[in-house]
Amino acid sequence: MARAISPCIFCQIARSSNSTPLLHSDDKIVAFQDIKPAAFRHYLVVPVEHIPTVNDLQRGNEHYTLVSDMLNVGETMLSRDAPQPNKYRFGFHQPPLNSVDHLHLHCFALPFIPRWKQLKYLSSGPLGFIEAEKLLEKIKPLSPIPP
Repeated sequence: MARAISPCIFCQIARSSNSTPLLHSDDKIVAFQDIKPAAFRHYLVVPVEHIPTVNDLQRGNEHYTLVSDMLNVGETMLSRDAPQPNKYRFGFHQPPLNSVDHLHLHCFALPFIPRWKQLKYLSSGPLGFIEAEKLLEKIKPLSPIPP
């Protein structure tokens, strides 16, 4: 008997959010509160398009712009809801440590609550949490080669 593939929860939220209140919504990105917040404010920003993980992002304008836009949405929401500069953190889990196979940016207004939750969001090499700015650097379009 074939196993049914369960639908992606973030795709469901992005395409028809009946049960999850959206904090931001446009044709490419949605944002909502994390159901298990790990900080004073903890939002998730996800693309409407299903992109499984950071490993599926390609260097170039399309994905660079998408991740930049996701970061801008997260920064805007946190600066509106928790206006405390220098106490924000933005990043992505890398496989195999991602809990949902749909790209999602964690946006935190610190402190972590409880404090031990910060362990889940440590930047620890290729398998840890990657800061949004480091991911952007990784997928930044290559500059054109002069003629």
